[in-house]
Amino acid sequence: MCGLLLVLVLLRLPVPLIAALFTYLALSRMNWSKLGGKWTAVSLFAIAFLAVVYALGYFVHQTAHALPEIADKAIPSMIDTAQHYGIQLPFTDYDSLKDVAFDTVKSQVKYLGSFARFAQGAGSHILFLLVGSIVAVSLFLNPRFETGTAVSRDNLYTRYCAAISDRFAILYQSFETIMGAQVIISAINTLLTAIFVLAVHLPYGVVIIGVSFLCGLIPVIGNLVSNTIIVGIGFTVSPKMALAALIFLVVIHKLEYFLNSKIVGWRIHNPLWLTLLALLIGERLMGLPGMILAPVVLNYIKLEASAVRPPA
Repeated sequence: MCGLLLVLVLLRLPVPLIAALFTYLALSRMNWSKLGGKWTAVSLFAIAFLAVVYALGYFVHQTAHALPEIADKAIPSMIDTAQHYGIQLPFTDYDSLKDVAFDTVKSQVKYLGSFARFAQGAGSHILFLLVGSIVAVSLFLNPRFETGTAVSRDNLYTRYCAAISDRFAILYQSFETIMGAQVIISAINTLLTAIFVLAVHLPYGVVIIGVSFLCGLIPVIGNLVSNTIIVGIGFTVSPKMALAALIFLVVIHKLEYFLNSKIVGWRIHNPLWLTLLALLIGERLMGLPGMILAPVVLNYIKLEASAVRPPA
């Protein structure tokens, strides 16, 4: 397993693993034996996969058109509010904001290179997603290793097959616990956010709902990103609306802490500093996919280490 993680880092291949784990988790949730068994689950997953791809494409299209408009409307309100309270901002309009953002990003050559590589490799990432999903479907339909027709099954190959199966079972258990709960929590937060958006008639609802769900899959840091965007959209209406959105988000995240304790369980909770450290290391090693895998790997290490007894 250490070798697997090393290969993922060196070859930059976390996407197929994430796709395979997510796909297997979805198939397991859709596996209702009374309704046709595994093939029914595969069919439902194929329909859900196409729906998610369409929804994601629609969200990206709407967001690309909405963000400049949001900035044009929100920045004057932010500037007026900052001047009223004597706060000095590093920008005065949308163009200066772009200049500040570009200068900040330009100082981080690594991130420019990472973005360029991501843009160039978008096709390969899509291929990796498909390959990971196909692998998960194959494992779901037939999870057994091909052990041959040897007379004795007590040999090196079969023992290693069993050991590998055990390791991946624990890794999947960790993923199911962390990401399964994270998806549920993100869905609940997104539903409550959607109710708030409809209640106060906040504009750009598609952007807010999409950002809330996608960013909710990343612990801690994802909330900061989504909160910034939602409060910025609140400024497009008025500073009071931005303040109301901020108060609502604070209440929602207090609810999220409660949900984490109930859904994930106290025995799996890690200290905030340890989670942040794992996210930082994951981002440095594998970028955004590394941030998604970081809590999973952290919990996997805890599960493996907890099963080892210390020497007498």
